[in-house]
Amino acid sequence: MEKIEKTPQTEIPEAMVRFVRKHHVLTLATQSPEGIWCANCFYAFDPKCGELLFTSSPDTRHGREMAENPQVAASIVLETRIVGCVQGLQLTGTVRAADERGRRLYLKRFPYAAVADLHLWALGIEEAKLTDNTLGFGKKLLWKRSQPVL
Repeated sequence: MEKIEKTPQTEIPEAMVRFVRKHHVLTLATQSPEGIWCANCFYAFDPKCGELLFTSSPDTRHGREMAENPQVAASIVLETRIVGCVQGLQLTGTVRAADERGRRLYLKRFPYAAVADLHLWALGIEEAKLTDNTLGFGKKLLWKRSQPVL
């Protein structure tokens, strides 16, 4: 039986923040009339805003699809074969162009990106589910933003 803990507060739970900070690649899923698509992107995390900042050209398939439909899904996972160590975050949110603050955060995490022509996106997390078997088999933590991201 699945153990679920719901947290309807506005701040992202600390367990999710810790997990997101430990990793650096997300799998982003977009959708268009062509169908669904996914892409892997390096990210930086802004816990104050609950945003994942990532770079991707607007000319890519997922870039074009995000411009048309900013509602996306994403996941961040720990790759392991040990069942007791399985951890992963699934989330939905809205993307927009990142602001200067987001750019600074991204470049702080990935300083070598300063020489690239960056198109930065900010994914405002609206709903998330963390699976963390280190807390018990099938342990899940659910979170939903009380106010939508603008």
